[in-house]
Amino acid sequence: MLDREATVRDLDELRAFAATRLGVEFYLEPETTATDTTVAAVATDGEWIRRRVGSPKVAGQLADELGLPLYDAGTVGYPAAMRRYRRT
Repeated sequence: MLDREATVRDLDELRAFAATRLGVEFYLEPETTATDTTVAAVATDGEWIRRRVGSPKVAGQLADELGLPLYDAGTVGYPAAMRRYRRT
């Protein structure tokens, strides 16, 4: 059973992140036995958030709505800036 399904708030938080950061890209992460499908939103400087989106289709629609690229994290990996980013 999933620990929590995606909500409207999750999508709104991704929208807000994209609207307030530069160069945001989305990285799609597949559903697991414990977690719904997620997107990691990563800004140019490496700052990131991860939120549930419900399905790859919803992730694609949100990326299209925001004019952002959507990558399959399992295929392309994550940007190096994300690994270097230090939350303060």
